[in-house]
Amino acid sequence: MSAAQILVCNCGSSSVKVDVFDFSNPAQPTYIATGTAERIGTADTFIAVDSITRLNATNLAREATGELNHSGALQYIANCLMEAGIFRSDRQLAVGHRIVHGGPYFKAPVLLNADALEKIERCVQFAPLHNPANLSGIHAATELFAVPQVGAFDTSFHGSMPDHARTYAIPYDLAERHGIRRYGFHGLSHEFVADRAADILGRPLTSLRLITLHMGNGVSGCAIRDGMSIDTSMGFTPLEGFVMGTRSGDLDPAIPALLMRKENRTGAEIDELLNRDSGLKGIGGVSDMRDLLKQTQQSEDAVARDRALLARDVFCYRAKKYIGAYLAALNGCDAIVFTGGIGENAPEIRARILQDFDFVNLKLDNERNQSPGNSDFIISTDASAVAVLAIPTDEELIIARKTYAIINS
Repeated sequence: MSAAQILVCNCGSSSVKVDVFDFSNPAQPTYIATGTAERIGTADTFIAVDSITRLNATNLAREATGELNHSGALQYIANCLMEAGIFRSDRQLAVGHRIVHGGPYFKAPVLLNADALEKIERCVQFAPLHNPANLSGIHAATELFAVPQVGAFDTSFHGSMPDHARTYAIPYDLAERHGIRRYGFHGLSHEFVADRAADILGRPLTSLRLITLHMGNGVSGCAIRDGMSIDTSMGFTPLEGFVMGTRSGDLDPAIPALLMRKENRTGAEIDELLNRDSGLKGIGGVSDMRDLLKQTQQSEDAVARDRALLARDVFCYRAKKYIGAYLAALNGCDAIVFTGGIGENAPEIRARILQDFDFVNLKLDNERNQSPGNSDFIISTDASAVAVLAIPTDEELIIARKTYAIINS
């Protein structure tokens, strides 16, 4: 039996997520197993491993393992899968890695050789929390599996942005010296749902003008023409753009300097405030949209309820403004796609964001919009000039497909 299994590895600063796909039929790869490790590097490391079939998931492990690093966690998950006869050494084809920041170097997935790893190291300055963890996963997988390693980058899809969309209006030489430009993130998700939307609409991706909205704890929008990103809301870092769970999104650049002076805060403290204590959490007190919406309806504290309502409205208004901007950038739009935890599962938020787009004849179907968010569905009316879709994203699958393509190129 030929090698056909691809393992997808997504290492965060304190977590490891592994997914295994079988490519015996490359046109329809099968998702066969998953494993996660949480609280890496602490005494409370916890690992869960499951095999997946068309009908159900089988629990292979649920264990508090004691302190493990990324390599130890990956080894533990792989051992569970091998002992169950799922992930076999004679069937391993490659390992695909999600890498958050590719800087200016990577506009497509690459085979991870010494040169690629050195460039990923250079990008640590742009993503100091994420890229070191991604590198730990790469080194661990290289030691464990004698197969090619492929890197897929969250920033690559936005490499097609024109200069006028990615350039900041600061002194040009300064920007060049420090690599300061708009990179964008969530590229794997935006690319996946754009492809899926084209399939659902029955049109070539290259014929569509799309606005994709990835809405989870992190939120970003993307304007897509001819299958390529021409603009996106996140910039040099994931802090720019939409209001998010704990991130401020767009902000007057004078505000951090003022807070440093008035509140006697350091730059690092302001960075922490804008990334971890702002957004929905900063205004409404909670970072999870589900909790926020409950607070708008159920809180007996009038102040808390009003703050939650304000946070919801600021979130939706910011999203509405970005859609309007992208309608102009694209000279119209064929479809708007929602994805991510909020995008897939919060019909109230979708409806509020899409209010007042009568000028492009966008018509939301209220009944369709209430459909459960566990499958692809169109939520606009048949008469709407702009299709609106909610599509569950699958970043692991697109990484697996890209890995397979690199290995077979």
